[in-house]
Amino acid sequence: MQVRVLVVDDEKDLVDYLTVILTREGYEVDGITDPTQALAKLKEREYHLVVLDVLMPKMTGTEVLAAIRKFDSDLAVIVCTANPTLDTAVQSLRQAASDYVRKPFDAPEFLATVKAVLARKGLSTDPEADLHQAIGQTIRDARKGKALTLKQLARRTGLSVSLLSQIERAESSASISSLFRIAHALGLHMGELFANT
Repeated sequence: MQVRVLVVDDEKDLVDYLTVILTREGYEVDGITDPTQALAKLKEREYHLVVLDVLMPKMTGTEVLAAIRKFDSDLAVIVCTANPTLDTAVQSLRQAASDYVRKPFDAPEFLATVKAVLARKGLSTDPEADLHQAIGQTIRDARKGKALTLKQLARRTGLSVSLLSQIERAESSASISSLFRIAHALGLHMGELFANT
């Protein structure tokens, strides 16, 4: 899945810089320098993350964040500011900002924040994580399709309920042996576990 990011900052150089570093990490990035256009941009295209400056002309970042929350209460938003204050931090948190970052920032630190925010939303540019998520979803769907509880599947496979739950939530890698047991218990061929990857 291609993760899409919208960068909203009145400083064109910063928009260009963030576009370059985020694109290098595999994200699809659009940038705008006019905060009044942010909501229109979000309505014309689906984004997974907004990187939003606080101090901008025409409309502050907290005003943009409030408008975003009225439109989409779940969208990940990282608020950035060169002049952090307790007031802007509190306002950002009240509007459910995903994170609050001080400018200027170190690129690796910023990218780690982006990855952490997206991971909390279940989004990743990590192919291995995507594979685990797809396998887990396939197992969950097959188990529910057979009206089995985790406990019942555990009994059929000899695996613990905890391990099965972790595999379904993509929190743990399953061994080939475990996947074989799960597939057999659900009446699936091994290849079907990988069909959605």
